[in-house]
Amino acid sequence: MVAPPTTELIVLVDDHGTAIGTMPKPLVHTGETPLHRAFSAYLFADDGRLLVTRRAESKATFPGMWTNTVCGHPGPDEADVDAIARRAQYELGLGVAEVRSALPSYRYRAEFRGVVENEICPVYVGRFTGTPAPDPTEVGEWELLDWATFRDRQETQEYEAWSPWCREQARLIEANHLLPI
Repeated sequence: MVAPPTTELIVLVDDHGTAIGTMPKPLVHTGETPLHRAFSAYLFADDGRLLVTRRAESKATFPGMWTNTVCGHPGPDEADVDAIARRAQYELGLGVAEVRSALPSYRYRAEFRGVVENEICPVYVGRFTGTPAPDPTEVGEWELLDWATFRDRQETQEYEAWSPWCREQARLIEANHLLPI
């Protein structure tokens, strides 16, 4: 396991994605969340199945919701691919490979239980290496799903159980033929 930084700094950005400052993570996600940098990654097993995770119930934002493999915030001067590798290792004990940009300009705003996400959040697809060994403070459950099952669960069976960014990103990945397989 890799320990997170003592105080994770979130990069605040303007409407064009230009960094305008930083803020400690515990102060960022409120009812008035400032626009900030983030990333979302969809990581696949060698057999083509997607690794999805259910956020731990103790998470401040969107607790207990199913979502993509890993998402988070790059630190100041940290490349997104490096941040994806860092968070995949920390949250799931996994390595990453063949990570590539899928939706470089994705942006969203969502609210759940009074906490707002407000992010410029490029989306990536790639592969994971290793066997998931989740940190229970980050990940409550995980599953490997083929894309059709994943999308069916999101759109028909468990719509409200999935993070809003994951549902929207999955639609865009699919519509733009950006699956890695």
